[in-house]
Amino acid sequence: MMTYCQYLREHPEDILNKNYHDHEYGFPLTSDSALLERLVLEINQAGLSWVTILKKKEAFHNVYDGFDVDKVAAYAEVDTNRLLGDARIIRNRLKVNAAIENARRILGLREEYGSFKGWLDGHHPLTLEEWTKLFKKTFVFTGGEIVKEFLVSSGYLPGAHEPGCPVYLRIKKQHPAWMR
Repeated sequence: MMTYCQYLREHPEDILNKNYHDHEYGFPLTSDSALLERLVLEINQAGLSWVTILKKKEAFHNVYDGFDVDKVAAYAEVDTNRLLGDARIIRNRLKVNAAIENARRILGLREEYGSFKGWLDGHHPLTLEEWTKLFKKTFVFTGGEIVKEFLVSSGYLPGAHEPGCPVYLRIKKQHPAWMR
């Protein structure tokens, strides 16, 4: 299987993926809004190509109020209908409902852990299998591949970059959770 780093060496013209690889993929995320955004994007990628999500990333950010957890958790049916009617994002009711429900569940996690990151750090380290079980118990629409990509892309599991990749060294300096 080709790694993201290998893909970009073979496709240097793919600027959209290069920017994500070089500046976002695998970098530790700390805020609830950034973590919710990554979770929602990974959920929306299910069954689609990642480039489709990258092309719509800015629109997702705009229509979900910057992924402000409190705002998304407060969405009502009118907001669900607004999202389902917006052609700039993925208009799948299950995925839209998952974004809203998962924001609500993050609010619940704050009571015990202070934040989504606090919840992640409070359970780290776990194996991928353990993480997947925990995510399925805690969130909705979180299958194994979604959980894996969420954790790798947000710095909780290794594998985002090859050790020889220059981005790997930049991430390593930020001491992601998988290095602890």
